[in-house]
Amino acid sequence: MTVYLTAAEAAARLGVSRQTLYAYVSRGLIEAHPTADPRVRAYAAEAVARLAAARHRGRRPREVARATLDWGLPVMETAVTLIRDGRLFYRGIDAVMLAETAALEEVAALLWDLPQAAAFGPDMPRTEPRGGDLLGAFAAATEDDPTATWQQDPDRLAAGSGALVRLLGACLTGGAPDAAPLHWQCAEAWGLDPAGADALRRALVLCADHELNASGFTARCVASAGASLRAAVIGGLAALSGSRHGGMTARVETLWDSLDQADPAASLRGQLAGRARLPGFGHPLYPAGDPRAAALLAPLLAEDPRLRAFTATAEALTGARPALDFALVALRRRLRLRRGSAFGLFALGRSVGWIAQGLEQRQAGGLIRPRAVYVGPEP
Repeated sequence: MTVYLTAAEAAARLGVSRQTLYAYVSRGLIEAHPTADPRVRAYAAEAVARLAAARHRGRRPREVARATLDWGLPVMETAVTLIRDGRLFYRGIDAVMLAETAALEEVAALLWDLPQAAAFGPDMPRTEPRGGDLLGAFAAATEDDPTATWQQDPDRLAAGSGALVRLLGACLTGGAPDAAPLHWQCAEAWGLDPAGADALRRALVLCADHELNASGFTARCVASAGASLRAAVIGGLAALSGSRHGGMTARVETLWDSLDQADPAASLRGQLAGRARLPGFGHPLYPAGDPRAAALLAPLLAEDPRLRAFTATAEALTGARPALDFALVALRRRLRLRRGSAFGLFALGRSVGWIAQGLEQRQAGGLIRPRAVYVGPEP
């Protein structure tokens, strides 16, 4: 007979806080079982014991390497972005607070530590993007020289970096690069009113950077090899497209399409069958909830009872709260944008962070070249 523990009991046996226990659940290290009370989860005592034993094993190189690469130990210093106590900061400033009023261009200047007037001045990139997927169109519309490693002048480097973001925005909207703020360019291209434009502004700012996520780390690796910032953005775009990163928005769209509006609970239970979590819910770095998603969803939840029912049911079934991917899809649907726009907004906002990571890596110097722990046949 399986013995179950409460969250408090499981956390005590593991020697961690309840928030850390919830993070273990989000990472798939232990399963949270439903109880008669939809707000309460239980934990199998045997599974808790196994996890406790694994945590207390010796810190051999293999375990250290695995822990470092999987939401684990910090691997490098940064002054760009901080995630602490469930909050996100851009160079020490609360990102949610910045999103209340700031435009993406202001946040770019902050994260790049370069002059905004030089980065987003009146001079426009000469190349106009052509059709195709976002990565291909951006690669075809940009060139390496303006952000090459030998480009040292701050104003010229700022202008080259700003041009990359403007060109990516043009690839997203299908228009020509413009001096107007990027959220206004998107709003005009997509036929949105000022309220819609402001929602886009907030989303772009909240997407700007997120420490050493897969795409941010990719951008740093590319920059460390001596490549241009354009190449770092291309690398970031490639990583973002993965289904475990920005491509998660497509999985959220599929989940949403399968939802029975008359009985969302039954639909979500069906989605949960055979899987540990719902796409777009839960984030290992935010056990109490993703603050970016909360900021984006707050006005949408106030206006949309179906969205309230969806999120409330998902939280009751899984104990996990919406993450940024879910919030971007909710915004896309609320504004009636074309499918794929959630990913596009994610990419446009995050391009600022990829450039910031690349710039910081250049200042740090050195090639990012970690060693592997070999586990294959001995020679």
